[in-house]
Amino acid sequence: MGLLGKRKNKKFSYQPRFYEGEGSPYEMKHKFDEFRVTVGSDSGLKTKFFKALGDFRTNQNKEANRRVLIIVGILLLIFLFIIDFDFSIFKRK
Repeated sequence: MGLLGKRKNKKFSYQPRFYEGEGSPYEMKHKFDEFRVTVGSDSGLKTKFFKALGDFRTNQNKEANRRVLIIVGILLLIFLFIIDFDFSIFKRK
């Protein structure tokens, strides 16, 4: 059940009869797997979080990072309006 850990899927090395190419034609791979560092390892949640944070920091696409921060800021302001937060503490007298 769950006492000894997760059950591993069986892997077979099937080669089709008339296939002339390298690798398996049945290999299912996501098109962005070679660019991610958090895919493919069976590590814990903490390790995956720190790898994703490191990937976010070393990302060369600064425009996408800025866009994510703007979206998070807008969602935070909407949340504060919904909970009826008092914004008058930010005003000068």
